[in-house]
Amino acid sequence: MVHSFRFLPVKTIIQLFASNIFMTLAWYGHLKFKFLEGKALIWVILVSWGIAFFEYCLMVPANRAGYFSGTFTGYQLKVIQEAITLIVFAVFAWIVLKEKLTWNYAVSFGLIMLAVYFATAFKPGSGAPDAH
Repeated sequence: MVHSFRFLPVKTIIQLFASNIFMTLAWYGHLKFKFLEGKALIWVILVSWGIAFFEYCLMVPANRAGYFSGTFTGYQLKVIQEAITLIVFAVFAWIVLKEKLTWNYAVSFGLIMLAVYFATAFKPGSGAPDAH
């Protein structure tokens, strides 16, 4: 049975997006945070950990809800999370880092979105789609 993206649990997806916003800020925000300029690396790490705490507060419940509801497998959650990470990062890189999305990055992101389709479109264990 093929799933449509409109049937994905909205709460899990929203929590994964919010979690990834915090993750991106923790991992890459310090590259642009003015208040961290000239600070010792330990302070940068501590600030990043503080931000990452909120990532975990959202990511863990999102994964638990998606998995224990039987809606997603572990593999599906991971592939979806990676795609969301790239979406959030692409927006962050464009707005905050002022970097352009070049054709090679766009193609690589597109292939990851294709991976999300294949990871979620078919019932786990069903194999390839029917040939008719």
